[in-house]
Amino acid sequence: MAPPTIRGTSDVDRIEAPVTVKAYLMCAFASFGGIYFGYDVGWISGVMGMKYAIHTFTGLPYDTPAEDFVVGASDKALVTSILSAGTFFGALIAGDLADFFGRRTTIMIGCLIFMVGVIMEIISTGISLMAAGRFVAGLGVGFESAVVILYMSEICPRKVRGALIACYQFCITIGILLASVVVYATQDRMDSGSYRIPVAIQLAWALILGGGIAFLPESPRYFVKKGQHEKAAKALASVRGQPQDSQYVVEELAEIIANHEYELSVIPQGSYFSSWANCFKGSLWKANSNLRRTILGTSLQMMQQWTGVNFIFFFGTTFFQQLGTISNPFLIGLITTLVNVLSTPISFWTIERFGRRPLLIWGALGMLICQFLTAILGTAISTENQAATQAQIAFICLAIAFFASTWGPGAWVLIGEIFPLPIRSRGVGLSTASNWLWNTIIAVITPYMVGKDKGNLGPKVFFVWGTLCTCACIYAYFLVPETKGLSLEQVDKMLEEVNPRNSAGWKPTSTFANEMGMTKGDITETEIHVDVEKRG
Repeated sequence: MAPPTIRGTSDVDRIEAPVTVKAYLMCAFASFGGIYFGYDVGWISGVMGMKYAIHTFTGLPYDTPAEDFVVGASDKALVTSILSAGTFFGALIAGDLADFFGRRTTIMIGCLIFMVGVIMEIISTGISLMAAGRFVAGLGVGFESAVVILYMSEICPRKVRGALIACYQFCITIGILLASVVVYATQDRMDSGSYRIPVAIQLAWALILGGGIAFLPESPRYFVKKGQHEKAAKALASVRGQPQDSQYVVEELAEIIANHEYELSVIPQGSYFSSWANCFKGSLWKANSNLRRTILGTSLQMMQQWTGVNFIFFFGTTFFQQLGTISNPFLIGLITTLVNVLSTPISFWTIERFGRRPLLIWGALGMLICQFLTAILGTAISTENQAATQAQIAFICLAIAFFASTWGPGAWVLIGEIFPLPIRSRGVGLSTASNWLWNTIIAVITPYMVGKDKGNLGPKVFFVWGTLCTCACIYAYFLVPETKGLSLEQVDKMLEEVNPRNSAGWKPTSTFANEMGMTKGDITETEIHVDVEKRG
């Protein structure tokens, strides 16, 4: 059998292996991690509004007047935000572990840590232990939220990468919905099952993800980073559903190796601390510099949190209780999560049809309009006006729909695409940590903004979210590049050659494999490895 050939620059837009059912299933299972991420975010709002939970965690008697029978703003902020604080540190740690142990192993470690935190939450009868359990569980969620995105971006076929990574956000919404359903079902229980059942169910999600991920192949790009090219070829063949000596596999592997060599030639890895410093090297004014990419990734996740959607998922139940004409705030909270779930699959098609930039620009525009209208209605019309309240809920649901179909999946897709391999794990980790840092900040300050004994903004808080969405719209127009249809290596090349506003029209004109001298003649897979090792 003749050895496969490596194509030259005339075939720069390389033929990629056909997308197989196996590839879809592998990525779909990896995205399952979003369920326990979303579920852990989703149950806290309802539990903090349960009568038995309020009585247990505060000691208040049941005959306390309704307006005073609540978890205090400081305790609510602590229990809600401490998960995000734990996740912030988990995401930072996960980047290093993913490079040392591998993507799959790090996800399994995260599942074990998460289960320890859940057990602490289950046995808690006070704020202190519940908060400690939320922090430990947050560490595990941090591992998962950073590394699943990293893993998926590295194994997904480029033609459907955006849609498959959007599945992760879809699973987050399913997790939030499942949490709302369970909380809704247990809200009237007057025993510890009211909050322990919703909390305990999380163990199942961690067991499914941690057990199942062990049977998936490791990321081929992880093996390239470790210099284990034979293992990389085997893993790539597995994720592409092709024989190891397939031309598709040899070509893609050559490009991955060449891109990695090129990046190392620009900025060598060096020691542990210098390799972390690599994330911040380069000029702020060059779109392809590591510093610019790190700022882009972290600010994307910051902007996603600035949209204010997590205000509804964290504090929706208690916020709706303040709108006087709503008889069942738990049901409204369930409806908002259902809107979130049903809107997210829209992005599976739009993110590949229209691209990442248009989704973020138009999504922010839609959200800011809905949020300003919500704030205006809530400010100008009494909360006792049922029609005005219903209109506010409708605009809130519409804002959630805009988020779920645009910024929700879009930010996750982009952070998995914009970093070069030498810093990808740390770049994704830093970006995810940024998400959770701002998640923490919002969770801490929001109870004080809307609490009746504090800022008492009520619906006026949507003026804040609307203003921040305006910032997100401007940000997306000027700074977000278009990565649709490009391999991860081609994204590197695009960022070198054009600014973000012109990125949608960019087409590749050369390959890293060609530039690194790996496209001359017929090169067998073994010769690729030998050639790389000689030059490395």
